[in-house]
Amino acid sequence: MELSVLKPVQQHEGPFATVYLEGRSPSEDAPSQLRLRWKALREQLEAEDARSEAVEALESTLLSAESGEGQANGRVVVATPEGVVLDEPWDAALGAGDTAYWTVLPELGAYLREATAAVRMVVVVADQNGAQVRTEVVAEQHEPRTVGESAVEGSSLEGPHKPRGQALSHSRIQRRADEALRRNAKDIAEHVQTTASKVRPDVVVLAGEVQARTAVKDELPSEIHDTAVETDRGAGEDQNSEEALTDELLRIAGEVAQTRMQERTGKFHEATAHGTGAQGGDAVAKAAEMGAVGTLLFEPGRSASREAFLIKTCADINSTFHLVEPGTNLQDGVGAVLRFPVNA
Repeated sequence: MELSVLKPVQQHEGPFATVYLEGRSPSEDAPSQLRLRWKALREQLEAEDARSEAVEALESTLLSAESGEGQANGRVVVATPEGVVLDEPWDAALGAGDTAYWTVLPELGAYLREATAAVRMVVVVADQNGAQVRTEVVAEQHEPRTVGESAVEGSSLEGPHKPRGQALSHSRIQRRADEALRRNAKDIAEHVQTTASKVRPDVVVLAGEVQARTAVKDELPSEIHDTAVETDRGAGEDQNSEEALTDELLRIAGEVAQTRMQERTGKFHEATAHGTGAQGGDAVAKAAEMGAVGTLLFEPGRSASREAFLIKTCADINSTFHLVEPGTNLQDGVGAVLRFPVNA
């Protein structure tokens, strides 16, 4: 993740009020529940002497959410006395609860960890006539969150279904059916390529009818084809089929996230061996102040020393942010891959 995206937040003068709302299942009493949850958070902020202007800005933003799912979605909201400076979806670990902070710098560590661990997918549920193409964000322990959806209808005028009987014209009709399938698959593949170029997914998942999804994969450009994942889930139209696809997306996302953390851990160890790795709050802070941090690294399940300061300083120097594998045992829970060696 590019930390430079946080510059518009960090450039504001603090202090900052940061609120995390845990995502919960929609319910009929969601509005009243949200008000009660906010009341507890407001009392916490006021106990920390938060400026009333920042508190009122948060209240206006949080309580204006649309009823139902909008009031149940997880969110992170940051405000200063000037107003709200960040309002983003956030998928907390189950049972994390709601939290609030009034601090000199915004508390964005949890937001970064979740955003970095989440896996962005383009999911294609294909049949021989077209496909549903969805962009999904899959966070650990959560249902996939759909952030974009479109339907693709193949342009072939011929039906893709192969004939039964009619032996004399069987081969000619079958060739037409095969060509119709390829034409429709090409249309779907072009749409998938366009979608992927916009959202830059971590993985493209091809689901639905086996013949259709295989045909689509064959039409994809090599940079997508070689990393696309096929699944036999999602071929039906009933609720069980959708639930099976959801389970499969969660499994695939877990594998992608694990592979990504393994790669980052390997690069950190390689950098350390070549004198361009650092760990520990003080060492990484020194490197960041010198503009040397190329990638800031946190370890899942651990707080990082000087966390808010490191996030701000590394955002200022356009560092990236990633997670290493749990159990890496970074000193103080923080490490970095450096752009150049820094003397201790």
